Amino acid sequence: MKYNVLIAAIILFAACKSGTGKTAASDTAGTVQNNIVNTGGVGIDSAQNMSGSNLIAANDCLTCHKINEKSTGPSYEQVADKYEMNQGNIENLADRIIKGGKGLWGDAAMTPHPNLSEPQAQAMAKYILSLRNSSDTTK
Repeated sequence: MKYNVLIAAIILFAACKSGTGKTAASDTAGTVQNNIVNTGGVGIDSAQNMSGSNLIAANDCLTCHKINEKSTGPSYEQVADKYEMNQGNIENLADRIIKGGKGLWGDAAMTPHPNLSEPQAQAMAKYILSLRNSSDTTK
């Protein structure tokens, strides 16, 4: 365990010294974003979706949501399977991301994210909806 911490510290130090302009926080967000793309974004090649996954990683979304299993909130795949990809649903989900909400998925309230712009929230919603199970045509 101590060895892993030492290795992580060296990597972070080297990244900060390398002149890339990245901070430890952005490196962590990048790692989380890579996990999102690698575990849930199979076949996604849209820059819009990448932007949405980056925004998810950069915010506190992964505290309450996971790609394919329920946590405090629904999984992103559950959300995608409930809502079709259309502009109305994108706008509705973006509004929920910004304003928060309660009651659609149980008693837990979703924290509002008023710091996000409408285009940012819509990019996040598009990414989430892109995870829809393509074999599920009944929803």
